[in-house]
Amino acid sequence: MTAAPKTTQVASSPSLKVQAGEIKVTGVHKSYGEGLFTKAVVEDCSFTIERSKLTVMIGPSGCGKSTLIRLLAGFEKPTRGTITLDGKPITGPGKDRLVVFQESALFPWMTTYDNIMYGPRARGENTKEARTLAETLLDKVGLRAFRKKYPAQLSGGMQRRAELARAMINNPQIMILDEPFRGLDAMSKELMWEYYAGLYEESGRTNFFVTTDIDEAIFLADRLLIMTNVPTKVRAVIEVDIPRPRSLVHMVDDDRANAVKMEALSLLHEEAMKSFAGGSKAAADFVDAYSKRRRVAAE
Repeated sequence: MTAAPKTTQVASSPSLKVQAGEIKVTGVHKSYGEGLFTKAVVEDCSFTIERSKLTVMIGPSGCGKSTLIRLLAGFEKPTRGTITLDGKPITGPGKDRLVVFQESALFPWMTTYDNIMYGPRARGENTKEARTLAETLLDKVGLRAFRKKYPAQLSGGMQRRAELARAMINNPQIMILDEPFRGLDAMSKELMWEYYAGLYEESGRTNFFVTTDIDEAIFLADRLLIMTNVPTKVRAVIEVDIPRPRSLVHMVDDDRANAVKMEALSLLHEEAMKSFAGGSKAAADFVDAYSKRRRVAAE
């Protein structure tokens, strides 16, 4: 009788798949100050950050996007209205939501690996599973060769990748990102779009991404929220129904991508004009850039 062949168990990398959450914002109003000095920043704002989708918010500079991020994170409470995660009210910060801000938050005295492992260690979870996941994330963001480097020894793009890995190892149900690639040069920024999109597609995590870059918004988004001038609310929701994975080269000539861009730019231009009338320098810059883009498109 012939013996059955032996099978070898091969250890696989930890899966990046996570439990994804869904946030609903209903009739939210946020104001600051009292009496005659009250200023409304968010007004009658409603939208849904759908489960396992990448929702991107874009609007005029200073319209209130960062205020909404603080409300979603639980750092502040709305003046009126409700914000729920999977049907439960958000009453404060929680490990189910994690924010990646514009500024680098890496600890300069820690190596790349130690920065990524900070969350599990702070919770007393320095387990073999956590360490294996950290190694997997180092591979996913292309930083294995830089695991012993300190933040000052990394480029801006590498620092951003390390921060994404440090956020993802905590397995939040929802990632909230506030213009995380702002300040990077054009080439580094486009590389980060591809890294980030790949991580999102593999994990299936709910993502809420805020930006002022229309090309970044369209390349990343499943759904695009166009915001009004301050006090902000949702002006329009655009479904970016472009198949994944996406390629920056192919997006340039994609008819749907260009149609979404022109629709979004038209709405943003209207809102920027309102802000421009109020003396906003950022709005003036957008209006000028928009006019130049329209002239180029017409030629």
